[in-house]
This record gives sequence, structure tokens and C-alpha cells, in this order.
Amino acid sequence: MSRGVGPKVSRRLCSKPREESPVQPRGRPVLRVPGHKPTEWEKKCLLWAGHFKKPEDIPEIVSIDAIRTAQTTLRVKFSYVMIALTIMGCIAMVIRGKQAVKRHESLTSINMEKKAQWKEEATQSASAKP
Repeated sequence: MSRGVGPKVSRRLCSKPREESPVQPRGRPVLRVPGHKPTEWEKKCLLWAGHFKKPEDIPEIVSIDAIRTAQTTLRVKFSYVMIALTIMGCIAMVIRGKQAVKRHESLTSINMEKKAQWKEEATQSASAKP
């Protein structure tokens, strides 16, 4: 052994000193309750996610993991619905744009018509003021 080094000191570079008792994180308390009494909203989440068929089937105490899983499932289903609605909206806008082209409508022509109308109204109001 080297001089000045005790028998418990490891010579490895990446080793951490061993702790005798693990330190618990202070940010979140340790959950010791095995279950949770679900609220009405959580019961609806459990039903919509398909964990239970009827509200009467939901037990008095449900595990927190089951509730979190149901909420995650609903979150994913909601995102799928939003994706589908976005795609349908894009397709509808493309169809409406093609129909507008067939009618010879464009944003440029609509803006030109509005500006001509505003200019005409401005000249009429200017001639009516003297």
C-alpha cells in the first residue's frame, strides 16, 4: 500500500464514497399510502380510459399508478384527436382554396376591391364636406 492511504480508500477515479444510510430527497415526501380515494373527475378518467366499465365497478380505494395511467391514456387519446382535427382542418382549407381559385378569387383581388371601395368612400365624403 502507498504511504498515507488508509485501507478503505479506493484508488479508482470514478468511485463515489459509500454512504451508510441513503438520504431521502427533501423535495417530495415519501408516499406511504398504498391507495387513493378517487375524486369524481378521477373516476371519469378511469371510465373513459377503459379501466372500468361502469362507475359502480370502481373500488373505494384505487392505486395512484392506476389513476396516473388512466390520465396518461386520456392525454394520448386527446392528442390523437387534436392531430386528426388539425389534419382535417388543413384538408378543408386546401379544398376551399381550390374552390376559390375556380371562382377567380384571391386575397390580392379581395384587397384591391376593398381599397378601391375605401378610396371611393373617401372621395365621396371629401366632396360632401365643403
